[in-house]
Amino acid sequence: MPFAEANGQRLYYEVKGEGEPLLMVMGLGADHLAWALQVEPLAEHFKVVTFDNRDSGQSSYAEGSYEITDLAADTIALADELELESFHLVGASMGGAVAQEIALGWPDRVRTLTLAITFAGAGAYGRKAGRMMAADVHRRSYEEQIDQMMLLCFSEPLFEETERITFLRQQMLANPHPQKPDAFARQAEATGRHEARERLPSLKMPVHVIGAEHDMLVPAWKSKELAELIPNAKLTIIEGATHGLNLERAEDFNAAVLDFLRSAQPSAA
Repeated sequence: MPFAEANGQRLYYEVKGEGEPLLMVMGLGADHLAWALQVEPLAEHFKVVTFDNRDSGQSSYAEGSYEITDLAADTIALADELELESFHLVGASMGGAVAQEIALGWPDRVRTLTLAITFAGAGAYGRKAGRMMAADVHRRSYEEQIDQMMLLCFSEPLFEETERITFLRQQMLANPHPQKPDAFARQAEATGRHEARERLPSLKMPVHVIGAEHDMLVPAWKSKELAELIPNAKLTIIEGATHGLNLERAEDFNAAVLDFLRSAQPSAA
């Protein structure tokens, strides 16, 4: 199995397809498997790299707290190990915060930047929300945590589709490398401390912000704020979508990603 020694962490990764590199950073509480519905369609056009952040999946677990900037440094170290001099970058939720820090810290490495269902910063509110999520995970069983995240990430109509929602729940519970509560807590607190609002106007690469109209975790107004802070950023709000849009609305999400990449980097198509 492919592992990379990166920034003092051992990161599990997978590579699919050929072409220009597309590095994808997943969010809080999830590993590379959450990109399952993106890899095949995107790998028809790109060399797609997915991986498990520290404290998730098969990657190493942290010994103490850390910041989003540390996760960004992990990701850059992985790119170095894979000899990716530059790459297209997609980040979702917490992964979108990580992607912002990568673009801010290593702008010459990022060809295009796609920020999905994420936010620029939340100050004291975000720090409080992160601490509450960190505390709550210790009060639930693993099954209850999965159910809670599903309620936050998926739409009411999806819960009426019994077969589909049951399948998704079974797939999540069947993950052979479930995240430990302490790891979720560390990620949640780091996410709550993310703050980039004053620095984002310095970004110069093509940027696409994708939001979800009915997102309860990262409201659509947060996506609009993020896009307004970045010069010339493109904004797409997917109508009726929720935080789990890359799973529940995979075709719409994939189309939004590919349409932007084609327009911003014609050679990539």
